[in-house]
Amino acid sequence: MTADADISAAAERAMQACVDTVAKLRQAAVAAESLAEYVPPRRVLLWTRPATMRRLGEVWRLGALLLGADASLYAAGRATRAAERGRPGYQSVSREERREIAAAALRGGYEVGSPVNFDAVPIPLDAASLASSATAPSGETETSAVESPVGFADGEVRVRWRAGAPLAGAPTLASFLAERAGLLIDPPL
Repeated sequence: MTADADISAAAERAMQACVDTVAKLRQAAVAAESLAEYVPPRRVLLWTRPATMRRLGEVWRLGALLLGADASLYAAGRATRAAERGRPGYQSVSREERREIAAAALRGGYEVGSPVNFDAVPIPLDAASLASSATAPSGETETSAVESPVGFADGEVRVRWRAGAPLAGAPTLASFLAERAGLLIDPPL
């Protein structure tokens, strides 16, 4: 098999693993979380429109990855729970920023307390994208490929446990999704 055929076959297996995992999660009636895009506050004439969240779909959080209801894959970004803004407490700037983000989710139409994922980065699973994440003969990789939690190595699509970790010895995407979905379907507690 040529290198291109290896990458294409691995891409097909990865996409099928995503489709199978979505089917398992739906069959087990595991609740999905929301995926949104954060829309920052903007000025319109004399008024400032507050920040909000724009709906993008539903996802399941599987460790460092988010699996979309349409079997698309994302690198997990940030998450919040929709909540009222409340009065400023001025305890810390970061706390006030988190309260504003939670209020933006509420303004985006999410119910109070519902989890909302945002700043997620789509992970393409096509052969061309996987080929760019494959290691070069010298063992070096591109910077963006090292930062992605998913890459191609040893003939399989693999998942890094942390940014910058080597792909050698990392679990395959199929085994990672099966393990994480198993924890959602049948939690150990």
